[in-house]
Amino acid sequence: MGDGPPLDLGALAREICRRYQDEFPDDQERYGDKVADWCVHDNQHLLNWAAGAVRGDIEMRPEVAWLAKVLEARDFPLGRLVRNLQLGADVVGDRVPGAAGRRLAAVLTDAAEFVGSCDTFL
Repeated sequence: MGDGPPLDLGALAREICRRYQDEFPDDQERYGDKVADWCVHDNQHLLNWAAGAVRGDIEMRPEVAWLAKVLEARDFPLGRLVRNLQLGADVVGDRVPGAAGRRLAAVLTDAAEFVGSCDTFL
């Protein structure tokens, strides 16, 4: 993000997913063997979008609204996306030092609040 070492999006996404799966183990049964792969995939996008928002390259809310719309169309509970974004902010706060980590966590927290404030994206 310009003021520190490069982010390891894969490692951050894997830790977000580990915490998420600890809270929602039923996703494995509901979505099958690929749930962990999709979790990491989606979280890498969320982290990349958040980093882009910190840099001023993109706006996070339209990106996360698009993902929420896709997930909602697939009957994925939006409350779980909110919690995932909160976990992302926690992981970033734990693992990304300094101002860069605080800014990135703030973007993820704002995205969680945004998704949580909407009844639907369809």
